[in-house]
Amino acid sequence: MDSIVSLGPLTMSLLLTASFTGSFITAAFGIGGGLVTLAAIASLLPTPAIIPVHGAIQIGSNSGRLAIMFRSFHGATFLPFAIGAIIGAVIGGAFVIELDPAILRIVLGAFIIWSILFKPPKFLSKSPSLVGVTSSFLSMFIGGTGPFVVTYIKTLELKRRELVATHAGFMTLQHSLKTLVFFALGFAFYDWAAFIFLMILAGFLGTYLGRGVLMKINEVAFKKVLNIILALLAVRLILTGILSL
Repeated sequence: MDSIVSLGPLTMSLLLTASFTGSFITAAFGIGGGLVTLAAIASLLPTPAIIPVHGAIQIGSNSGRLAIMFRSFHGATFLPFAIGAIIGAVIGGAFVIELDPAILRIVLGAFIIWSILFKPPKFLSKSPSLVGVTSSFLSMFIGGTGPFVVTYIKTLELKRRELVATHAGFMTLQHSLKTLVFFALGFAFYDWAAFIFLMILAGFLGTYLGRGVLMKINEVAFKKVLNIILALLAVRLILTGILSL
């Protein structure tokens, strides 16, 4: 309980609200919630705890969304993505202290904007292993690579519920691998266990309510909202990267 006490009731309330809001957004529109939660955590938690704690929270958030929507999960490319993700997490763990996250944010944001304005390259839809390697590697440094993964999933031309469920499955795996690597590197997750648990509970409530919006929105509107959210997140990544240089 030390982490909760040290954060204080006001800070905890803000973080729980961010977790609820983030999960609601992702369940309703497919993307965006992870970076909402990450932004709040980055503003209020000690720097060494930001990426590992966010990863642990996102395991709960994404696995809850996957459980609720499992029937819509599209698992055809999951195995090659998983193999790539394992490789990416191991490589990222080896370089986690050496690379500049600011440059990675700028590159990732630019790629996402390019994928919105232009049709993603054909090879992307046929490269789940490459997507797994790249996204897991980047996740070790910048925390939230959901927009990159959803760019790949969009090339599969799934229905909105399939897209959200599939993204949840892929991100559950990715964040699990990242958390295992940080655990192996010695991060004390036990000190943050109660905080992580409460954040996951708040996120699950957001997921449950957000799923109701997903069921009602039509495919055209869903794709428009998804692209708008992706664009905003990409701009944020670029700006935070530039400001961090």
